[in-house]
Amino acid sequence: MSEAIAFLEPRDAVLSRRREIIEDLSELVPAGRLVHEPTALVPFETDGFIAYRRRPLAVVLPETTEQVAAVMKYCHRYGIPVIPRGAGTSLSGGAIPQEDAVVLGLSAMTRILDIDYANRCAVVQAGVTNLAISEAVGADGYFYAPDPSSQLACTIGGNIAMNSGGAHCLKYGVTTNNLLGVKLVLVDGTIIDLGGKHLDATGYDLLGLVCGSEGQLGIVTEATVRLLAKPEGARPVLFGFDSAEAAGSCVADVIGAGIVPVAIEFMDKPAIEICEAFAKAGYPLDVEALLIVEVEGSEAEMEAMLASIVEIAKRHNVKTVRESQSPTEAALIWKGRKSAFGATGRIADYICMDGTVPLSQLAYVLKKTSEIIDRYGLRVANVFHAGDGNMHPLILYNINDPEDAAKAEAAGMEILKLCVDAGGCLTGEHGVGIEKRDLMRHQFSDVDLDQQMAVRSAFDADWILNPSKVFPLEGRS
Repeated sequence: MSEAIAFLEPRDAVLSRRREIIEDLSELVPAGRLVHEPTALVPFETDGFIAYRRRPLAVVLPETTEQVAAVMKYCHRYGIPVIPRGAGTSLSGGAIPQEDAVVLGLSAMTRILDIDYANRCAVVQAGVTNLAISEAVGADGYFYAPDPSSQLACTIGGNIAMNSGGAHCLKYGVTTNNLLGVKLVLVDGTIIDLGGKHLDATGYDLLGLVCGSEGQLGIVTEATVRLLAKPEGARPVLFGFDSAEAAGSCVADVIGAGIVPVAIEFMDKPAIEICEAFAKAGYPLDVEALLIVEVEGSEAEMEAMLASIVEIAKRHNVKTVRESQSPTEAALIWKGRKSAFGATGRIADYICMDGTVPLSQLAYVLKKTSEIIDRYGLRVANVFHAGDGNMHPLILYNINDPEDAAKAEAAGMEILKLCVDAGGCLTGEHGVGIEKRDLMRHQFSDVDLDQQMAVRSAFDADWILNPSKVFPLEGRS
């Protein structure tokens, strides 16, 4: 296990009271909803960022907002750190605990509380999975737009914490664009409602502040999300190119022409080969880069948009254009893309970066990323949301080789700095967590960070909510 990223030192005053804390917590949640035996705690030691792990003091799995509030009130009273956890799919270490912390898991809060077609929204508990919302309303012609690759497992609470996106967010926006309200438990156990079924809330936009705050401002227990009507039709098309730079330039020109498909996804040759071997999606294997472009609407609308995109692709010497011919073929195309992370995990350990760059810089950053990886003697598979410049280079390495792991982390940090230097940012949808925490000063000045930390302190003066995350450990006031 790598130790390059530091955690806060555990609080001795908390560790010394472990047995008492466990006894007290057992009175706040139903039987079977408190985990404290060492072997039972192992699954909660890490998340999708598996290079790091810490064993928590205990795990509570409440079923109601009131139980969450009781746990928070208790932990706040005794200064016990709390780590919110959804499904544990975070790729930035956002849910990795520490030895003096109580993990507050929301996986038992899985009820869809209300589906309101008149107001085109649904009210769900925070442990409901992303895909479960679309499945609940799909038969009636609706869907929930944000679609992370982990949508089968990831929860709405985690999506809100990280402001998650997905392939189809090019057109429909990320979580914050599809979130209408939340029920939030503050650090002292106070329960508040932000937003609701109405489209605009009065006062400060606290809902926008909470979305993407990585569990540091409070615990979301319920969410009101926007439902959209399904389009008349949708069609994914494969565009193959002889170079990654050509594919990147094509993306920039498509968006620059004012054309906004529902999705534009990018794969380089290693990613194409990995995903094709897993999903048998029919991806062309004789190209260096592949774009999955999906258009939607009526037949006439789709044909017109595709014609414009094909003309732009020809200017970049597109080698292959292949339209899906059936719903089954379309499903396979997306199965390959959505399975990219899991399929890559079958052949190697990897670190997934999440920097975002302006589209005009996409071809340049792809080229420089390749140079960085070559310099470290590593391999990379690039698969990402090209339409909004949200890059996901998967840096392949051996987690059991400390030298290899250190090189992978160093290469990842260089790539993230490259994204910022190219006019982008450290994260598009995975969050800062611990992974990017020490790079925050590369993007923000001390004044910027002081203002952000002041806001955080207004919600949690003692910094017990997810305390090792987001902000560099040095320089905290």
